Amino acid sequence: MNGLKRDFPILQQEVNGHPLVYLDSAATSQKPLQVIQALEEYYRGYNSNVHRGVHTLGSKATDAYEGAREKVRRFVNARSIKEIVFTRGTTTALNLVAASYAKPRLQAGDEIILTPAEHHSNLIPWQQVAKATGATLKYFPLAADGTLEMGKVKEMITPQTKIVAMQHVSNVLGTVHPIKEIAQLVHAQGGIIVIDGAQSAPHLKVDVRELDVDFFAFSGHKMCGPTGIGVLYGKEELLEQMEPIEFGGEMIDYVDLYDATWKELPWKFEGGTPIIAGAIGLGVAIDYLEAIGLDKIEEHDRKLASYAVERLSQIEGLTIYGPREGRLGVVTFNLGDVHPHDVATVLDAEGIAVRAGHHCCQPLMRQLQVTATARASFYLYNDEADIDRLVKGLQKTKEYFGHVIR
Repeated sequence: MNGLKRDFPILQQEVNGHPLVYLDSAATSQKPLQVIQALEEYYRGYNSNVHRGVHTLGSKATDAYEGAREKVRRFVNARSIKEIVFTRGTTTALNLVAASYAKPRLQAGDEIILTPAEHHSNLIPWQQVAKATGATLKYFPLAADGTLEMGKVKEMITPQTKIVAMQHVSNVLGTVHPIKEIAQLVHAQGGIIVIDGAQSAPHLKVDVRELDVDFFAFSGHKMCGPTGIGVLYGKEELLEQMEPIEFGGEMIDYVDLYDATWKELPWKFEGGTPIIAGAIGLGVAIDYLEAIGLDKIEEHDRKLASYAVERLSQIEGLTIYGPREGRLGVVTFNLGDVHPHDVATVLDAEGIAVRAGHHCCQPLMRQLQVTATARASFYLYNDEADIDRLVKGLQKTKEYFGHVIR
């Protein structure tokens, strides 16, 4: 990944008198110049609404917007653009599945299975479904290192399992779950599987047909694209069964005073003016990632995470959470009894950006027996020198708070 930093204007600055080291890509990635220029080109050159206008600007905007949908389809290997719904992000996509697919179908006695490590956006919607329908929430147990215990996973999936909703890659532990194997188990019992792909789509090649998932959600802003744009992939036959949950312009076919009918897929789920610039920017981000190669990105991010675990393990008093090997793009840790916010503050003074808090995973924090952690997350523009800067910053933090490092 040599030289990629040059593609990202924001990385060319100093923060607090130090060259910026950005280690918060699990929260949001930085954007290459190509994406920034695509957004500027849209707003400067052909800013217009899509689908309804026949004038030149409207036609150009529509072509770019729907062209981005086709890029997404290829990116995840969906069968048809009918299976690609643009949303505001992973959260909106997961809420759409919970509200439109699950809530009308589940009842008392049905089971929804999650993991304790789910991001709140893939936990709270299912809590609400369970409360509304009487369905039961269950959780796959995690081993001490945060990986799934597959023997217990097999035992828990039964004919009562209607939905398994889980992350592909943990935003806290970096664990990569065996989604294809779990999907086979779920389908054998007649259930469906919903995947939070927010942390996997940026880092590895996703093939929704190979995985055989029923729904897959991800966000543009974590994969070099703009904020405010995301994707819900859903199998066409399942999306056809679902009703929209937002109503208005763009998603209608026929309206009279007392009734209305909807457009065909995927537009029946895209009410109102869509996220035009965001979709165009996401399409350009996909071009950028594919030009590099998702296989190369995955290899790079795994190596960087492994190097970070190795280097951080040498710091006395530092605790790393999650598996020692096989993690992807994330290392989460605590430095003795120093609060993670204090760790992040000292690192920021050194120009190093990391995240601190519960990472929208409060149940997982309780399982880890902590209230918060610090998290360094890596992407294609990071290198070993960035990890070395992190280690140096943590050593300085340790010196500053030496009285609470045990």
